[in-house]
Amino acid sequence: MYIKGIEVRGSILDDETRCSHYHSDKDRIAIRFYCCGIYYPCYQCHEEHGCAETKVWPKTQFGEKGILCGSCKQELTIAEYLNCHSVCPECGAEFNPGCNLHKHLYFDV
Repeated sequence: MYIKGIEVRGSILDDETRCSHYHSDKDRIAIRFYCCGIYYPCYQCHEEHGCAETKVWPKTQFGEKGILCGSCKQELTIAEYLNCHSVCPECGAEFNPGCNLHKHLYFDV
């Protein structure tokens, strides 16, 4: 699937990047994986469809764009996402606060 010209891979269910693994109303982000540079809705989608060499974003790269808001389609930096308190800083759409439980799978925190 392409969103504003950005490819998002995985078991995607809709244009807000919900996937077969995470599909609540608040599941509306995709993460650009550091290892391959491709956006996926979640770590499970990356495991199923990705590069098989998962690497987390190092802290020195937190200024890079690595999150796609499925609501407004804006790319956020990793720092913006980690500090946004589960609300998109661009459009105010709520993100799933439960994603904080998985941030160590994506970022060096």
